[in-house]
Amino acid sequence: MNSLDIALLYLVAAVAGVVLCRLAKLPPMLGYLTVGVLIGPNALALAQDSAGVRYLAEFGVVFLMFVIGLEFSLPKLRTMRRHVFGLGLLQVVLTIVLTVLGSLLLDWLLPRWWKLEWYHALALGGVMSMSSTAIVVKLVADRLELESDHGKRVVGILLFQDLAVVPLLVLIPALGSPPEQLLTGLGLALLKAVLLLGLLLTGGQKVMRWWLTLVVRRKSEELFMLNILLLTLGLAWLTEHAGLSLALGAFVAGMLISETEFKHRVETDIRPFHDVLLGLFFITIGMLLDWHIVWDRWPLVLLLLVVSLLFKLVLITGLARAFGAASGVSLRVGLYLAQAGEFGFVLLQLAAQHRLIPPELFNPVLAAMVISMLLAPFVIMSSNTVVSRLVGSDWLMQSVQMTQIASRAMAADKHVIICGYGRCGQNLARMLERERIPYMALDLDPDRVRQAAAAGHSVVYGDAARVQALKAAGLKRASAVVVTYLDTPSALKVLALAHEHAPTVPIMVRTVDEQDIEKLRQAGATEVVPEAIEASLMLAGHALALVGVPMRRVIRVLQEQREQRYSLLRGYFHGADDSTADEQQQERLVTVTLPTAGKTLGRTLGEMLLQLLEVRVVSMRRASGKNVPVQDDLLLQGGDTLVLSGKPEALALAESKLVSGR
Repeated sequence: MNSLDIALLYLVAAVAGVVLCRLAKLPPMLGYLTVGVLIGPNALALAQDSAGVRYLAEFGVVFLMFVIGLEFSLPKLRTMRRHVFGLGLLQVVLTIVLTVLGSLLLDWLLPRWWKLEWYHALALGGVMSMSSTAIVVKLVADRLELESDHGKRVVGILLFQDLAVVPLLVLIPALGSPPEQLLTGLGLALLKAVLLLGLLLTGGQKVMRWWLTLVVRRKSEELFMLNILLLTLGLAWLTEHAGLSLALGAFVAGMLISETEFKHRVETDIRPFHDVLLGLFFITIGMLLDWHIVWDRWPLVLLLLVVSLLFKLVLITGLARAFGAASGVSLRVGLYLAQAGEFGFVLLQLAAQHRLIPPELFNPVLAAMVISMLLAPFVIMSSNTVVSRLVGSDWLMQSVQMTQIASRAMAADKHVIICGYGRCGQNLARMLERERIPYMALDLDPDRVRQAAAAGHSVVYGDAARVQALKAAGLKRASAVVVTYLDTPSALKVLALAHEHAPTVPIMVRTVDEQDIEKLRQAGATEVVPEAIEASLMLAGHALALVGVPMRRVIRVLQEQREQRYSLLRGYFHGADDSTADEQQQERLVTVTLPTAGKTLGRTLGEMLLQLLEVRVVSMRRASGKNVPVQDDLLLQGGDTLVLSGKPEALALAESKLVSGR
């Protein structure tokens, strides 16, 4: 096969793997690993594991480390320091230490069978300490658990694991030195790393900002992108020639850029390179797996898989419990992080290159890692069932939490449920209090809930995307539900739950822009308020006022724009004092109740042809009080109440037509 044949094969395999994983709602990385195994030289043999492909895949690791460096944030580490430098640090250190001690114990008990030196076990411990950031973070985000108790601990441990890769990238090559030169090699590697990183980090930030500013002033997208690639690969080349590793230089490049104002632009530009090359890296990892060796030595593979999963599960669960987490939370953290990780593959390959992993052990370890990552999504998705069966107190604690919410909401009636108590939720709560409208707020930030509750606000700790929390907050008695946070998947879940258990309660949703408006409306949102549109309207209003447009006209223009975008603002119910000629010609709302007998009954809403009169049906309520979706095939019944929107003359004709049936 020539180069084009190989490139096309890899692309077809990658596309097939990603499509299948998307259909199964699994992380794409699992697709890359699977197709790598299938097309590799040890399975269907459609592609050979050539040196050129492996070299290209190394760029995937470079860009992975670059993105990790780019996301490096001291404020973020500071806010999560207990989880990162407490749980995360102990998890990595204890995994390595216990692996070394276990290796020494096996060497003492089984000297003929177990022949790994302590420095070999140290490298293997570094490999075992990693979990999959790509798989776990995606699944945690999809399950809306990033702000949960176990979600914060999981993210904190993963964050430290990503940081721990940096010293391990320095340590593992040094461990590959001859035994008599091991201490010298370790000391030299540490000295080079300190000098090089110190030089880059002390003056590198100012140089990076100065250089990127010069590049941006040229106003050339191509030049900016070329410089980012040059800086990333240049620093990777520098650290490699200093005897360290390519990935370390890429991490430093990302970290330097993260402290400049160009961080977000770089993230957007580099993402396609990162995703494609990282996919190629995982395909090559899959190709390395020799299923013949695995088949011949399946007891060893199974042993490594079970021991590694149970070891990490018990260790992480115990550490989380020691740091004050509840039993159910601790077990969830352990289940989420028991699998191997993508950086484990990087460290495994590095250890194999420096002969720290015996060749006969490489494939069984690799197979156990691949299988554990393939199992990870299914373990995480079944974690609630596992925890509820093994930890009886978890169900009890959730019941106590729901009871606390219910006790606060018990006296509330016709109240507003506020999902999310950030700045937007708190502003809404103040306005509701001013109008003496009761509310109940749900939020997942324990510090915010504690402070707000102490100040007398009606807020409790709870996940609005869980039906138990919504029911406990009095969903069926509520007058409205307002989703104030910017998370479309979570908002869609709230909409689905609310419409299933309280279909008559209106729901307002906040979003960033118009991109998700139709999706949210189709899911049942009564109204969707995009921040970008409101910001543009306010900006336009201030600009019109500044250039001399009368304030009354500015308000009218803004109202007209809002009426075009928000169905609930299209028109209003007129009273006896709305008598000016201008107001008489504006679009308004009227309520029409159908008689219990007449020609209209039994006909569909579409048959009434109200659209020909330029009249729109805003909402419809049955005689029983239940709101029903407005659809053309909806059969009209006696006692139905319709809210119509239109101009006065058209509304009069529509009302006559509905009542008389003519």
